[in-house]
Amino acid sequence: MKKLFFVFCLTFFNIFPVHADKVDLSKIENYLNNLKSLEAGFVQMSSNGGTAEGKIYISKPSKIRMEYTAPEPLLIVGNGDYIIYYDKELDQITNIDYKDIPATVILTKKIKFDNNNLKITDLYKDSGQTSITVETPKTPGVKPITLIFDNEPFRLKQWKVIDQQNIEVTISLFDVEQDVELSENLFKFEKKASNSGSKAKRK
Repeated sequence: MKKLFFVFCLTFFNIFPVHADKVDLSKIENYLNNLKSLEAGFVQMSSNGGTAEGKIYISKPSKIRMEYTAPEPLLIVGNGDYIIYYDKELDQITNIDYKDIPATVILTKKIKFDNNNLKITDLYKDSGQTSITVETPKTPGVKPITLIFDNEPFRLKQWKVIDQQNIEVTISLFDVEQDVELSENLFKFEKKASNSGSKAKRK
């Protein structure tokens, strides 16, 4: 299951297909650019049967925290400079560059669908949801990622990636709260905070 985090390290950056509806693209772009913060529960599932869950906190630009619920021994904290991946079971810390994570498209202050950094390979909309699949031409080893949005109200609901073992991993959000005020302490890594981060979530 630990490798499922590296799903979060595949990349979220590339865009613009000829067949894409520009109105829907603008809606996605505006949503991501106007999102200031997010707090939600998440469920992570893989096509090989692996599951995990926890809480996610995002504060733009570039701050993220993922607290995995026991028995999954993982804590992920991004303070704006780098991402810390902490395996509590092994007491092991790994530093990860932001450019290597798919969440960049959510965390960045401003995105523009310009066909240089982002390339859309699929865009689909029905009465309930909109999904967009993007890939990164400048990083050919990175597989595409699909973002799924609820239409009413329009908000991020889920994302899917294929990992390096060709396993599909899906992260679904629930109880989503947007543009809430989050404590800066959430984005400061401390080992002792691994089990108490949610207590400090609001200022």
